[in-house]
Amino acid sequence: MSELKTVLHVGCGAPNPDKLPGFLFAAGEWREIRFDIDPSVQPDIIGTMTDMSGIESGSVDAIWSSHNLEHLYPHEVPVALAEFYRVVKPGGFAAMTMPDVEQIARQILAVGLDDPAYVSPAGPITPLDMLYGLRTAMANGNLYMAHRTGFTEKTLRTALAMAGFPFVVVQKDASYALWATARKNAG
Repeated sequence: MSELKTVLHVGCGAPNPDKLPGFLFAAGEWREIRFDIDPSVQPDIIGTMTDMSGIESGSVDAIWSSHNLEHLYPHEVPVALAEFYRVVKPGGFAAMTMPDVEQIARQILAVGLDDPAYVSPAGPITPLDMLYGLRTAMANGNLYMAHRTGFTEKTLRTALAMAGFPFVVVQKDASYALWATARKNAG
């Protein structure tokens, strides 16, 4: 049996193997390394996306980041993406999803800021929540949920290319999100 590939799960939150999308990270093929800024979620490594110095350069096969980059200030995004690029092995990739500001803007024009766009396990989600962060979580003291920047298909593709990733694919889904895969050259 071959050795498991490693995925650094950035912003992992509470332990839950279902947080890794199976279409990218097939069960039995990947070993998850949990990375988070919040020590209360008991990650394997505590740290920030802008300083991943606790992770060796070129040491992981992939990165998974779900709804994290929007929590950074705009000037921090290039720093975080450069860290993603640094820790991924040659030939590896970074995969991520985040709110799509363009789709959110259309929803605001159609129904306004406060009408729910959908219902999540956390409750109704409005365009205002998608733009600035989940208000119920922040009201309960979880300020890590605040959003400080946003992305469109074009701005995300450009940011990943500027970080050094030569192969970038960004797609929109029907649920107000962008999905990106950025691959590093093999060598």
